[in-house]
Amino acid sequence: MAMSRNEAEIVGLQAIAWLAGNEDLLPVFMSSTGADEATLRDGLADPAFQAAVLDFLLMDDAWVGRFCDETGTDYSVPMQARAALPGGETIHWT
Repeated sequence: MAMSRNEAEIVGLQAIAWLAGNEDLLPVFMSSTGADEATLRDGLADPAFQAAVLDFLLMDDAWVGRFCDETGTDYSVPMQARAALPGGETIHWT
Protein backbone atom coordinates (compact mmCIF):
# COMPACT_ATOMS: atom_id res chain seq x y z
CA MET A 1 0.00 0.00 0.00
CA ALA A 2 1.34 3.42 -0.94
CA MET A 3 2.02 5.92 1.82
CA SER A 4 0.12 9.20 1.75
CA ARG A 5 1.96 12.48 1.40
CA ASN A 6 0.87 13.49 4.91
CA GLU A 7 2.21 10.24 6.41
CA ALA A 8 5.45 10.68 4.48
CA GLU A 9 5.90 14.20 5.82
CA ILE A 10 5.47 12.90 9.37
CA VAL A 11 8.21 10.34 8.75
CA GLY A 12 10.35 13.10 7.22
CA LEU A 13 9.90 15.19 10.36
CA GLN A 14 10.77 12.20 12.52
CA ALA A 15 13.92 11.67 10.47
CA ILE A 16 14.94 15.32 10.88
CA ALA A 17 14.32 15.16 14.64
CA TRP A 18 16.27 11.91 14.93
CA LEU A 19 19.15 13.30 12.87
CA ALA A 20 19.23 16.53 14.92
CA GLY A 21 19.62 14.46 18.08
CA ASN A 22 22.35 12.24 16.66
CA GLU A 23 25.70 13.74 17.69
CA ASP A 24 27.67 11.40 15.42
CA LEU A 25 25.64 11.65 12.23
CA LEU A 26 24.42 15.26 12.31
CA PRO A 27 27.89 16.71 11.56
CA VAL A 28 28.25 14.30 8.63
CA PHE A 29 24.92 15.49 7.21
CA MET A 30 25.74 19.15 7.78
CA SER A 31 29.16 18.97 6.17
CA SER A 32 28.03 16.87 3.21
CA THR A 33 25.04 19.09 2.42
CA GLY A 34 26.27 22.50 3.51
CA ALA A 35 23.24 22.83 5.78
CA ASP A 36 23.42 24.81 8.98
CA GLU A 37 21.12 25.09 12.00
CA ALA A 38 18.87 27.61 10.28
CA THR A 39 18.56 25.37 7.22
CA LEU A 40 17.63 22.44 9.42
CA ARG A 41 15.03 24.49 11.30
CA ASP A 42 13.60 26.03 8.11
CA GLY A 43 13.49 22.62 6.45
CA LEU A 44 10.98 21.27 8.94
CA ALA A 45 8.08 22.56 6.85
CA ASP A 46 9.65 21.77 3.48
CA PRO A 47 8.79 18.35 2.02
CA ALA A 48 11.75 18.62 -0.37
CA PHE A 49 14.12 19.07 2.59
CA GLN A 50 12.46 16.16 4.38
CA ALA A 51 13.10 14.12 1.24
CA ALA A 52 16.75 15.18 1.24
CA VAL A 53 17.14 14.03 4.84
CA LEU A 54 15.57 10.69 3.95
CA ASP A 55 17.87 10.42 0.90
CA PHE A 56 20.83 10.95 3.23
CA LEU A 57 19.52 8.42 5.75
CA LEU A 58 18.87 5.84 3.04
CA MET A 59 22.51 5.97 1.88
CA ASP A 60 23.52 3.53 4.63
CA ASP A 61 21.58 0.50 5.86
CA ALA A 62 23.09 0.93 9.33
CA TRP A 63 21.67 4.46 9.55
CA VAL A 64 18.25 3.24 8.47
CA GLY A 65 18.44 0.46 11.03
CA ARG A 66 19.40 2.83 13.83
CA PHE A 67 16.66 5.29 12.90
CA CYS A 68 14.04 2.56 12.76
CA ASP A 69 15.19 0.83 15.93
CA GLU A 70 15.38 4.05 17.93
CA THR A 71 12.03 5.40 16.71
CA GLY A 72 10.09 2.13 16.60
CA THR A 73 9.60 2.47 12.85
CA ASP A 74 9.26 -0.48 10.49
CA TYR A 75 12.33 -0.88 8.27
CA SER A 76 10.31 -0.38 5.08
CA VAL A 77 8.84 2.97 6.14
CA PRO A 78 11.76 5.33 5.30
CA MET A 79 11.83 4.13 1.68
CA GLN A 80 8.04 4.32 1.39
CA ALA A 81 8.09 7.85 2.81
CA ARG A 82 10.84 8.88 0.42
CA ALA A 83 8.83 7.60 -2.52
CA ALA A 84 5.84 9.72 -1.46
CA LEU A 85 7.81 12.97 -1.14
CA PRO A 86 8.92 15.28 -3.99
CA GLY A 87 11.36 13.62 -6.36
CA GLY A 88 10.59 10.13 -5.13
CA GLU A 89 8.54 9.04 -8.07
CA THR A 90 9.51 5.75 -9.65
CA ILE A 91 10.91 6.24 -13.13
CA HIS A 92 9.91 3.63 -15.67
CA TRP A 93 12.41 3.40 -18.52
CA THR A 94 10.30 1.10 -20.67
